[in-house]
Amino acid sequence: MASSCSQALRHHVCKSSRLLRVHLQKSWTNRSFEGAVCVSSSFALNSAADQQPAVSSPEEIVIPKKKTWSKEAVLQALASTVKRDPTASDYRFQDDPYLTPKTSSEFKLFSLSQESGRNAAKYFINTYPKYFQKDYAQPHIPCLMPDTLEAQIEEVSEAALIERIGMRKVKAAVDLYDQLLQAGTSVSLDVTNQLLDLICFYGDHDPAQENVPEQRNEETEDVQDEPQAKKGRAAKASDLLKATWKEKNNAERIFALLSEPNTHSYSALIRGMVKYGAYSKAFSTYTDLLNSRLKADVHTFNALITAAPEVKEKYNEKWELIVDLLKQMAEQKVKPNLLTLNAVLKALRRCGTVGKSQAFPVISEMKALSIDLSLASYSHLLAIFYKPGAPIQGQTDILQEVMNEVSGKSFTPQDPDDAQFFITAMRICLDTKDMEQAYRVHELLGVGENWRLLGNDFQQNIYYARFFSLLCMMENIDVMLKWYRDLVPSVYYPSSNVMRDLLQALDTDNRLDLIPQIWKDIKQLGHANRQNLVEELLTLMAREKHNQEVQESFAECALDIKKIYDTGDRGKVLLNWTAGSLSDLISVLLAAHRRQDAWDMLKLFKTHNRVPSEELLNKFLMCVKEDGDVNQAVELVQISAGFCLPGTPKLIQRVQQEFELTEQQRKMLSDLEIQSFNSE
Repeated sequence: MASSCSQALRHHVCKSSRLLRVHLQKSWTNRSFEGAVCVSSSFALNSAADQQPAVSSPEEIVIPKKKTWSKEAVLQALASTVKRDPTASDYRFQDDPYLTPKTSSEFKLFSLSQESGRNAAKYFINTYPKYFQKDYAQPHIPCLMPDTLEAQIEEVSEAALIERIGMRKVKAAVDLYDQLLQAGTSVSLDVTNQLLDLICFYGDHDPAQENVPEQRNEETEDVQDEPQAKKGRAAKASDLLKATWKEKNNAERIFALLSEPNTHSYSALIRGMVKYGAYSKAFSTYTDLLNSRLKADVHTFNALITAAPEVKEKYNEKWELIVDLLKQMAEQKVKPNLLTLNAVLKALRRCGTVGKSQAFPVISEMKALSIDLSLASYSHLLAIFYKPGAPIQGQTDILQEVMNEVSGKSFTPQDPDDAQFFITAMRICLDTKDMEQAYRVHELLGVGENWRLLGNDFQQNIYYARFFSLLCMMENIDVMLKWYRDLVPSVYYPSSNVMRDLLQALDTDNRLDLIPQIWKDIKQLGHANRQNLVEELLTLMAREKHNQEVQESFAECALDIKKIYDTGDRGKVLLNWTAGSLSDLISVLLAAHRRQDAWDMLKLFKTHNRVPSEELLNKFLMCVKEDGDVNQAVELVQISAGFCLPGTPKLIQRVQQEFELTEQQRKMLSDLEIQSFNSE
């Protein structure tokens, strides 16, 4: 059996070899024939022209280099063939569509629950690692496996110190370093520098717990400025307890123990001082570095450039210090990188008019050094010329020039501030009311994987809030609603302020008939408990009359709003009635000839200690007159007299003149008229 299989295999191989050889011979013959024809034709033409022989070169076959594809290449290719489905849920909610959040509050709750579940799973994996040793993932996913939380090397040695540094245990590493010195064991300079890096990066503290979600309220989401500014709220205790550089901390103590610190040692110390606010001390340490006849590296210079605006007060002095640092880089033959450019531009944001005059020369110099700008570079450039809240004068074309540079390009993350570009650019579009550039910014977001540079959920919310506010101001309502249906709620949960902007856009384009549809969205997005938003909606519906069909839809919407004002679940009152909201709701019901519903609402004025306006009662009396309901007209006068309204006598006269009253009703109105005169 085995011999027959081997003979069949040899026969198949020999047959395949003969076929391949015949095919190659035919191909080579054809290729040689074609080459001979070309050479002879060329020779004939050349000899006829100048009688010079033709020289032919053999055809070169270039074998392409092997292309290595990633394991996700096929999925990426398939994903590039489809577009986002605006009716589909976010990818995070695909596993269980039933639990897909439909409001902003539900989305926050989902995010918190998701992070809580991750933390709980991480706790069990790290607490009981022996039960999670089997790795099923292909390829390996490190975050799904237990972390090494306990040190494996227990003896006091340099290897144990390296292990603790790798585990980011700051205090344990410092204690072990001290034990090594007390035992008379010398620690190599490289390991000591690694320890300095760890201490300076975390500010001489153990790193905080990761994956802790931030909780933000509605007011924080409506911020229209940069997220770092944190304007519009009171300072919290956590803001005042940020880590600072302490005098004679472990980093300085360990650095002082070094007999011959090198550039790495100084760099770690300087960068830590800059990160935690010890700017003057960082420059002093840099002077010590120069006195030790050492040269700083590019990371040290980047940190010092960042700190330059903090140690000088005047704009010119800040710029002169930055220029001096750049000159020292040239003298020490340290080549700047992209982060150097971004550090200079970020520092120029705090140099006033000097920054505007020096920004473009700096960019030109860096481009001459073959340094390409990142999104963070453009973000800093825009921030130099467009200050939040400042008047826009003379630099309205800067944004257009920036967009000309970046349009159609796909960027990769190179700087932590890259995520600030889109929200900064959209803020400028909103300030300048430039809808064309806003569309270009949003188009850039869809190029390649630029959407990854939009930032976290909070930054995405800021970006889309500005985009929608600009759409509400500048575009007609049809275009606005097209964007609204495309992005809400699959990508963006608009805040109550954005929904108010949408209502104002409906008012501007005279499309108030769409209010009932918007009210459904307001409820779905969880903003039905926003007092200002609901009152704005009622005011728009009650302001003017429409055709009967629209008024009927307004009336249904008004009655639905009334349910929100009633006591909610578990006895919680969602909204409080005001005189304005009651008047508007009654006006909407009267316009739709829902007189009985309006009459029931009128009684709520007394229930909630509110006073109706004379205009509302006169409007109500006109509706009563159309139906000829004398009894209700008299009751309306009694309600007016009960509130001691100044217009009660006029209301009595109208009822007496426009209605057929009985003697008892006339006597009652006369008594009310006398009481109203006496009260005056």
